[in-house]
Amino acid sequence: MAETTGGTPNKRDLEAGIQQDFSRSMSYGDYLRLDVLLSAQQPLSDPPQHDELLFIVQHQTSELWLKLLLHELRSARALLRADDLSPALKRMARIKHIQHTLTDQWSVLATLTPSEYAEIRPFLATSSGFQSAQYREVEFLLGNKNADMVDVFAHDSETRSVLEELLHEPSLYDEFLAHLARQGYAVPARLLDRDWSLPHTSDSELVDLFATVYAAPSEHWGVYETCEELVDIEDAFQQWRFRHLQVVQRVIGHKVGTGGSSGVDFLRRALSLTFFPELYEVRTRIGQ
Repeated sequence: MAETTGGTPNKRDLEAGIQQDFSRSMSYGDYLRLDVLLSAQQPLSDPPQHDELLFIVQHQTSELWLKLLLHELRSARALLRADDLSPALKRMARIKHIQHTLTDQWSVLATLTPSEYAEIRPFLATSSGFQSAQYREVEFLLGNKNADMVDVFAHDSETRSVLEELLHEPSLYDEFLAHLARQGYAVPARLLDRDWSLPHTSDSELVDLFATVYAAPSEHWGVYETCEELVDIEDAFQQWRFRHLQVVQRVIGHKVGTGGSSGVDFLRRALSLTFFPELYEVRTRIGQ
């Protein structure tokens, strides 16, 4: 008989139909390749330091979320290219949730004190989050193009090739502008045929176009909604950047980063970068 607490059974019996024999069937662990995934955490500290596993899991899970983020960004870009706006907006909605998860998980790493981090930092050697290829792919897809970043991956020909390709392709925003042009909006021609390896810079005529959209949202609802989705994505990205800066500052102060950057000061400069400048500039016009 099941053990009871206050007269209520404290055991849940397995239902008769629940699969228990996986000798010839696929299990949860098989499908997710958990044998591979959970063996990838290999701390290097000697003697072993308790907090190194936290550091590894934090960054490995971030890379998994970045992988999904890239999957959604590439799809959203392709859908805009095909003028299929509704599913593109669905992708952008999911992108925002992924971004929020990435930002929220900084709170776990923030439990690492300076003293605890000092115990594991020597074992990181010259490795650094600055070297995350997937993060650079996300930035390139969103429009923060920087050819110098490609050279960081000269040691990895496959990764370098992926970044080189993204560097010379239109970003998500570029595809949105091309979509607008195909819908009859007066997007300046110079924005539709340019050197995609350069970051987009603010264009006053494009601000004028968006001012028209925001002056009559109901008449331009699809465009209006997409503009706001893009602003949400940039806002979430900036929150991630700022939370990253905060965590780094509380853990290492103003030390030089393991990858050789200036650390906090380097991260702070990134806060001035913007993907969709006109979508912020147009806000000054609204209601005037």
